[in-house]
Formats: sequence, C-alpha cells, structure tokens
Amino acid sequence: PHLERINERIRVNGLEIYDHDFASSFTRVHSLIEQMLASGELAAHPTFFECLTAMAFDHFLRARVEFSVYEVGLGGRLDATNVLQPELAVITSIDFDHEEFLGHSIPEIAAEKAGIIKPGVTVICAAEHPEAISVVRQRAAELGIGPENFVDVPADYRAYIVEDTPEGMRARVQCPRDAWRLDITLPLAGRFQVGNALTAIASARALQLRRFPLVDDAIYSGLAAVRWPGRLERIAERPDIYLDGTHNPAGARELAAFWQRHFSGTAIHLVFGAVRDKAVDEVAGLLFPHAASVILTAARTSRAISPPALADLVAHHAANIEVVAEPELAFERALERAHPDDVVFVTGSLFLVGDLRRWWRARHPLDHGLDRAVPGAERHR
Repeated sequence: PHLERINERIRVNGLEIYDHDFASSFTRVHSLIEQMLASGELAAHPTFFECLTAMAFDHFLRARVEFSVYEVGLGGRLDATNVLQPELAVITSIDFDHEEFLGHSIPEIAAEKAGIIKPGVTVICAAEHPEAISVVRQRAAELGIGPENFVDVPADYRAYIVEDTPEGMRARVQCPRDAWRLDITLPLAGRFQVGNALTAIASARALQLRRFPLVDDAIYSGLAAVRWPGRLERIAERPDIYLDGTHNPAGARELAAFWQRHFSGTAIHLVFGAVRDKAVDEVAGLLFPHAASVILTAARTSRAISPPALADLVAHHAANIEVVAEPELAFERALERAHPDDVVFVTGSLFLVGDLRRWWRARHPLDHGLDRAVPGAERHR
C-alpha cells in the first residue's frame, strides 16, 4: 500500500502523479466502468486495485512513457497487472505470505507467481527455495522459454559485501557466466537489499540484450540514488528512529538479523501494530525477544488488530510490554523510554509506518533526514 498519499502508487520519472492528473484519470476510468456495467460488459464493479491499475495504464499512455514497471498486487496469475505482455517477467523472493489466497506450500505460491510468465519474455527469477525455482523453470519451459532467456539470479550472480553500515552498504557484484562485474553503492539498510539489487541488475542486463540501452554507469547511478521509504528507513538520530514495514515472517527474520549485526547490546524500543490477515504470533516471536520494551498499538485502518486483542495474541513473547491505542501516543511513549544511545523501531504494518511517517513529517517539516543519502556515495571502481 501507499504510505502517505495514494499518488505514490503512480509515478513518472520518480514523480508522483499530480492531483489533477489523478482526478482526470479516475474520471475517465470511472466513466468507462459505468458504461460497461450498464451495457452488461462487466458483471461487477472492479476492485480498488483493479481501478488503480487501469488508471496507471491510462496515465502512462497519456504521458507517453517509453518504459514502465508494474508491481503485481497479489500473486500474479490472477492479478490485475497480468493483462500486460511484458519484456521481462521478474519474480522476486518467494516465501509464505497471503496463504489464504496463494496456497499453503512454497510450490503452490510459486505457481501463482509464475503466472506472470508469457511466451517470448525473459524470466528473471530471484527465488531461493529449490521447490520454487523448479516450479518457475517448469512454467517457463512449458511456454517455450529456453535457458538463454531464463536468469536464475542466486545461481548466476554473486555479491561480495565490502562495507555494511546501518545506512547502507557497498558491494562488488559479479556474474561469473560472462565475467561481468560492477562495484555498487547501495543506500539501503539490510543485507537482503543486496539480493534485491542483484535482481534489479539482472533485469537491467537482460534489457541490454533486448536492445534497450542501459549501460553499466546507468545501473550504478540508479542503485546509488535508490530510496525505499518505510523499509529500514532512519528518520532521526539520538535516539536513532527507524520505520520498517515488516509484516510477515520472512521480513521479521531479516529485521532480527539487522538488529543482531548493528544493534547488539543496544536497547531496542519497539512500537508494534499488525493487521488481521498476517502471521502475527510468528512475527512477534521473531522480534519481541530482542526488544527492551514493546508498545502495542494500531494503525488507522479497519484491518488493524485492536491493541488489547493484539496483546492477547503476542504478549507472551515480551518481558516488558505496554498497550497504547493511539499510534502517535505510542510513538511518543517509546521516545520517552529511549535514551539517546538507544534505538526506536516502528514495525509490524505498512499502515502503521505510513501513519507515523506522516505524523513525524508534520512535526518536523524541515527535517531532511527522510531523504538522507549514504555519505561518500561517489563512484567506486
């Protein structure tokens, strides 16, 4: 979901869609939906996400973009974005999430995600589970995609981390298959982001082979300038305050690993909220034992678990737990508890991160920490 404004979901050259363009696109899509409902061409009104996807198609067409990237909303096979005929089908890491829709096993989830593959595309697969890779390979083969158009990112690319800090890292990337290499600067925290960078690099290089002029300098510059709001995003110092949208066990494992690498021995104060359709007890079990204090709250969404109900579910994982229903007051309570050398994390839900990110920016309008780059992000060869 968007963090602060719905405009975030549709961007051209990194800029959010303007309000008047959003309104115009919505009006056109809404009018067409009404016509199709009246004529019987549509049996039911499209969903929220389907409407937004159609608006993105409309806006990109009118903006005459040369290239577009669409992120699947859920799964792939039945997703609204899957009406496209892409150049690349990029499948990122596959783990347990949304099991009620995608299936209760890795092969089932992989089959849903492999549904975006179409004849003639290049497949970029970043899955690490052998069962998932096997499913994706089989689907590609069924559609006539040969090994020359299938990139197994974990097998084909290597990254050697040169420097790892809470603000980002530098790494040397190699593709032994063709002796390609590039030193990168990545201003994103968390080692899992190196895997994401490898997927982006593999995608860019695949586009080179499909006659799109993406040179290595463009790959380097794109990675050096990347920002990911709400994902291990540091918004203040002394105490350090991080916003992280972790909401499933895979993300919680990465967050716990980040804490162990960079905040071992540091008191962590956790502001935590969750929504109803997540593996909340498992996420809490991975995170709460590392925290000096946990404050339970709820984002302002109908999907949020009420703080008292959340306490009933997860309180047994924490030695020091408190319930503060209002998210802003919960955040303030964590800041009261924290000493300058401690660290505060807001996590458990992207909705909660969005609420508190918006609140923080309103209180600190001149604080540019939300757009901080890694110092020394100059070119390293």
